[in-house]
Amino acid sequence: MRLVKGRVDREVRSGVPVSRLVTPRQPRTRNSAALARLLPRPRWATFLITPATLLRWHRTLIAGKWTYPRRRPGRPPVQAEIRALVLRLAKENPSWGYRRIHGELIGLGYRVAASTVWSILTKAGVDPAPRRTGPTWTQFLTAQAKGILACDFLHVDTIGLTRVHVLFLMEIATRRVHILGVTTHPNGEWVAQQARNLMLDLGERAGKFRFLIRDRDTKYTTMFDEVFTSEGIEVLRSPPQAPRANAYAERWVRTVRRECLDRMLVYHPRHLLAVLAEFVAHYNEHRPHQSPHQRPPNATDTGPAVADLASAQVRRRKILNGLISEYSQAA
Repeated sequence: MRLVKGRVDREVRSGVPVSRLVTPRQPRTRNSAALARLLPRPRWATFLITPATLLRWHRTLIAGKWTYPRRRPGRPPVQAEIRALVLRLAKENPSWGYRRIHGELIGLGYRVAASTVWSILTKAGVDPAPRRTGPTWTQFLTAQAKGILACDFLHVDTIGLTRVHVLFLMEIATRRVHILGVTTHPNGEWVAQQARNLMLDLGERAGKFRFLIRDRDTKYTTMFDEVFTSEGIEVLRSPPQAPRANAYAERWVRTVRRECLDRMLVYHPRHLLAVLAEFVAHYNEHRPHQSPHQRPPNATDTGPAVADLASAQVRRRKILNGLISEYSQAA
């Protein structure tokens, strides 16, 4: 103690600041407060700091020695991974309640309480009851795709500003499209007749379908619905102003406009029917689709394999006078 005090006295007399006495291994605050206790109070005037600062450092030194880390009261917070997993299970399984989700978590090795699952769902605004909501339209269409038909209208304005209406139907599972007819004056009787013609074309295949999705257009009369219900097909009307409920048909309208109709002029209904017939043949027989693994709706195989890329020859076939191209390997 005397050696340290003598060293401090010599440093003060020589004009060296006390801050140089602080070793790099310890905080400057604690060392300055500790050294200040070795100096008599009259010598404190030689410091480059105020007494109030020195006393505050001393209080910090004492607090650091006797203050222990504080712990939050109550249960530890839930991990973000568990919270995300609970919400994911609730979203992917609408019929599961918090007890069912809790059991699934236990099976996956997550040790959480059922009350924790209930709290996570409640804070996220999700009803923890077993039946929160029914399936969405997307979930319903995906689960029932093999037995669903969807129909809608497409209108085209000719070069003479005459509006032509096109009635089409799509098989959701394969994305195969049927053009039922075109007319400038659609009415309930005409629409019902196109439905009868479709049933004749489908023949025995009509028994494969379970639902028909349509909107609430007044042109779909009771006669139209009876054509399908007589074949055991239930007619589902989409909600008002909800085009997403008939998303597949709406998506085809966008496709035929972007790839065909917006790039040419239509003269009259017969011209439009010929254009659509050629485009639909390309759409059903050749055009790749993302959902069916880049295969066209009527594909029956995986396509020819290329044995030698160096010698392979690709041919182009023009559709709609070169507006669309199809490519195939030369025989």
